[in-house]
Amino acid sequence: MVTLHSAFPECKGFADFSIPSFSNASDLVPESDPAYQLNPEASLSILAGFAYNRRVMLQGMHGTGKSTHIEQVAARLNWPCLRINLDGQITRMDLIGKDMIAIEDGKQITRFQEGLIPWSLQRPIALILDEYDAGQPDVMFVIQRMLEREGRLTLLDQNRVIKPHSAFRIFATSNTVGLGNWNGLYQGTQLLNHGQMDRWDIVAALDYLEPIEEQKILLAKVPELSSEQSGQMIALANLTRKGFEAGDLSTLMSTRTLITWGENWRIFKDLQLAFTLAFLNKCETEEKALVAEYFQRCFSSELYLKQSSTS
Repeated sequence: MVTLHSAFPECKGFADFSIPSFSNASDLVPESDPAYQLNPEASLSILAGFAYNRRVMLQGMHGTGKSTHIEQVAARLNWPCLRINLDGQITRMDLIGKDMIAIEDGKQITRFQEGLIPWSLQRPIALILDEYDAGQPDVMFVIQRMLEREGRLTLLDQNRVIKPHSAFRIFATSNTVGLGNWNGLYQGTQLLNHGQMDRWDIVAALDYLEPIEEQKILLAKVPELSSEQSGQMIALANLTRKGFEAGDLSTLMSTRTLITWGENWRIFKDLQLAFTLAFLNKCETEEKALVAEYFQRCFSSELYLKQSSTS
């Protein structure tokens, strides 16, 4: 057991409590990133999930680092993780399992192969369901069984009921809060059953980092950047985020894109070219003039769009 304040000093503003932790790391424990900046409120919610077996959903716009945030909390606890992306291609059989044909003693037999959910349910694993609001209805109803208080899973084909391991935990990440693509930003997301949303004990929101925290990450990853350069880059990133929220842009700069921009600059020694290759070329042609305006506002220099159109 570790305490909140000792293991996560970022959360010292909240009431202290004890959290289970593993003494040794297994192959499934995420690699710790010392440069990662944990959000105190989101971390508190995730840690409540680990400590008290609460079902925790982390909601926020893309690029805010939702899944990574859960993984980095788990890394400090040496807690094994398994991430499943609920895209449109994953099926009920992928999650629950299916009958497979195998050869045993020279004979062809049919054997049930467990899916990812029964496999993880029986182990000390933090299961992270990515893109939760993109899951298909038949898949979501399978998951709904696990969100009950006892979390037992019934395998109908096997006449078997699986009781969760005492160290099994479940988390989810989503871009919406189950309302579907109401604002046109996230095509492919589904309206989630209210009964399912009601089963999540904690729904936490994760926004983009404060500029000073994001600058720490950027400079840790690309220390060759000056403080002024990194500050200008982050100011530009925040303008693209505001433009995305207002519907003026179809994409935005995440922290990951900022780091890529810095790494490109390390290679090419040209901030504009690095920006063009990391972000500008991802924008629609009609949007590039607005992005160029953002660039001029932050760097007091013109962004040559002709260069980006011929890249």
